[in-house]
Amino acid sequence: MSLIARFLEAGGTPTLCTASALDIITAGNPPRAVFVDYPLGNTLGHPGDAQEQYAITRRALEGFETIQAPGEIVHFENDWGDDEWRGNVLDASLGDQRAPRDEVPRYQFEEDRIAAEGA
Repeated sequence: MSLIARFLEAGGTPTLCTASALDIITAGNPPRAVFVDYPLGNTLGHPGDAQEQYAITRRALEGFETIQAPGEIVHFENDWGDDEWRGNVLDASLGDQRAPRDEVPRYQFEEDRIAAEGA
């Protein structure tokens, strides 16, 4: 997503990424992004909650006017309502064995790091 955003921006098309995985969006280094600390797949809000989804989308779109620094990621302080999903993400008995979320960018290849950092 971030690489596509940078490609489009280089051609003059403004982009804005929304994400719920901070380490991934940070590593991708998109031109501008918003982070919502919600479960993966629910970046714009709870399923079926059109009002919340609209509010998050509207705030995200404001980023086209408010995000000034290239690569800036705005953190939305939305609250999912409970933190049970965090425990479920890390509970191997539930079939999900992802590592805990953090803010450390990871790259498969050194070339990926160089491309993401824009060096």
